[in-house]
Amino acid sequence: MSATPSAPFYKRVAPGGWAAVAWGAGIAFTALLRIRVPGQEEPDVFPGFVILRWDGLAMLAVSTLLTLRGGALLARRPTAALNHLLVASVIASTPLGVTAIPFAQYLAVDVALYAIAAARPRPEAWRALLLALGLLVAYVAVRLLAGWSAGTTSTLAVALTALVAWLLGRSEGQAREYAERSRAQAAEQAVTAERLRIAREMHDTVAHSIGIVALQAGAARRVIATQPEAARQALAEIETASRETLAGLRRMVGALRTADPETDPDSDPDEDRGGNGDRGGEVEERPGTPLGTTGRTAVSAEGPGLPEMPGLAALDRLAELTGNAGVRVAVRRVGAPSPLPPDIDLSAFRIVQESVTNVVRHSGADSCTVTVDHRDPESLALTVEDRGPVPGHARVSPGSGSGYGLTGMRERVAVLHGEFSAGPRPGGGFRVTARLPLPTGATAR
Repeated sequence: MSATPSAPFYKRVAPGGWAAVAWGAGIAFTALLRIRVPGQEEPDVFPGFVILRWDGLAMLAVSTLLTLRGGALLARRPTAALNHLLVASVIASTPLGVTAIPFAQYLAVDVALYAIAAARPRPEAWRALLLALGLLVAYVAVRLLAGWSAGTTSTLAVALTALVAWLLGRSEGQAREYAERSRAQAAEQAVTAERLRIAREMHDTVAHSIGIVALQAGAARRVIATQPEAARQALAEIETASRETLAGLRRMVGALRTADPETDPDSDPDEDRGGNGDRGGEVEERPGTPLGTTGRTAVSAEGPGLPEMPGLAALDRLAELTGNAGVRVAVRRVGAPSPLPPDIDLSAFRIVQESVTNVVRHSGADSCTVTVDHRDPESLALTVEDRGPVPGHARVSPGSGSGYGLTGMRERVAVLHGEFSAGPRPGGGFRVTARLPLPTGATAR
């Protein structure tokens, strides 16, 4: 069974169909006014003599055919359809012996005005309104110039109903345009938010590992001639960090490609191209591997690195990996740790990870301190600070950096309605602080 609800009945009938229904209702109302119905001593309007003759009936038949033709053209050629309906209203009014076009003979025109105003561009809608009102004015003017009586007040009432129908159509058209713009804007905002989220995840996944790789490569270059064992260990750390980063990127790319039904998210793009990708968690040994392994080495996607969805529980492993790169990280936990919602736990870890990455890449410091404060039951406080550059400890990326890391952290905190600050410490170095509000009952969970 389809879950899509069916359109309302009035939406399933085309505007041309409603114009034909309105014309039929107008003819029926006109006839009802000219006959005596139960409860009346005489008809409300005495029929003119022309309508009872063959020429009067022929005019009604011609006007009906014109109305049906106009209804058929309303969706494709609205201006031509409106012309047909206007001519039909004049022809149908002639044998009635009236001084103005009756409201009943203008019902189909009102439906057409509503449809044109709702679906067509503004200039075309304005032309349709002017054409409909102009015909009423011309009908009265011709009768006055011919010396006949003219129903001016009746014409004003019919013009008012036409104007109301047109305004209702414009209102619906503007509401539809606003809804379409809102949907397009919401879709654009969703795409932008997703791009920012992916950019943050890519930055958090890659920047930390690349910083470690750069530090280890520099250390290996300096000691490769005098301390080959230390250089071998540095190269092993480089290999581990590179594999972890590659595995994280593949997981992210696989998640992004799951929306493509023709793509297998578990397939490896390197394997598809016949390359030597990561097949089934194993990597084929290449000559000159720093670890000196033989055969094939199993590599877990998570292995000795960070889990795929890390939290504050992985801070010790983050400190260990950063310490292997030459920057000591001291993790201080204040208060009794309590379970956190997954989104806050992940965001808190990403904020600390990015802050530590900035210390490794830009500060020139050899140590930093991470403080996780659980004392406030309504919020989680994070602080990452260093004491500034240390002589002889080189920066991985000299300069202030691109600023994307701080922007990403600020965005993460803003999404959680928290507070974020980053800036130099009074005694030297740099400090990043974040306070993330906890939802009610989070500590109990």
